[in-house]
Amino acid sequence: MLQVYGLTETTAICTMDDPRKVEPGGVGPAIEGVEMRLGENEEIMVRGPNVFPGYWKREQETAKVLRGGWFHTGDQGEVNGEGNWRIVGRIKNLIVLGSGHNVAPEPIEDEIVRELGGGQQVVLVGNGRGYLCALVTGAVAGEHVQAALDSVNVGLPHYKQVRGFHICSEPFSIENGMLTANGKLKRDAIALHYQEEIEELYGAKSTEYRVPGTEYGARRSG
Repeated sequence: MLQVYGLTETTAICTMDDPRKVEPGGVGPAIEGVEMRLGENEEIMVRGPNVFPGYWKREQETAKVLRGGWFHTGDQGEVNGEGNWRIVGRIKNLIVLGSGHNVAPEPIEDEIVRELGGGQQVVLVGNGRGYLCALVTGAVAGEHVQAALDSVNVGLPHYKQVRGFHICSEPFSIENGMLTANGKLKRDAIALHYQEEIEELYGAKSTEYRVPGTEYGARRSG
C-alpha cells in the first residue's frame, strides 16, 4: 500500500510513495509531469497538466486558487531534500497567536492524542492569544492530560507549547454539530460552544502550573 496526495482540482494524485524508499508520515515525491512548491505559510502549490481550469461559473473562487499559473491547494506542507512531501494541515486552520506566530494545530493535536490514553479528541485554541490551550474529550483525568502535554511540550518551541486545557464532558460528534458529515472537526462551532470555558482558560483564576523547560506559567481547567 502506497500513500498519495491529491485533490479533486488536481485530477487525482500529485504525489506517490516511492516503493523503494517509503518514509512513514510522508506522501512521496511529485509524480512525473507535476510541479510542486511551497508558498506563503508553507502552502502547497501545484502546477501541471492535471490541474483543473477552474470552477464552473465561479470566477471569483477560481481567481483565488489559480494565480500565476499555480493552483493554491489550501494545504500546508513540508518537503525534504529528496523531494518527499508531508502534509501538515489546512491553511484555514492555522492559529495565529498574539505574538504573530502561525501554528498548524493538527500535528500537535495528533501527538497529544497519541500520548493520552483514553483521550478521544484534542482541539487547540489560541487565535490572538498569548499561548495555546487545548479542549480534550474522553474519559481522562486532569493529571493524565497534564502528563501528556508535558511529554509533547518538551519537544516543541515555546510558542507551540500547550499551556492549559479543559476536559469536555462529551465527545465532538456529527449529532452535536461539532463534526462535519465526513468526520472533520468544526473548529468554529467548537470554539463558539466552549467560549466560556476558553475564556476561563485565558482569564479566570485557576490553578497555575509551569511548562517544563520554559519560564512560562499557565492555567489549566477541567
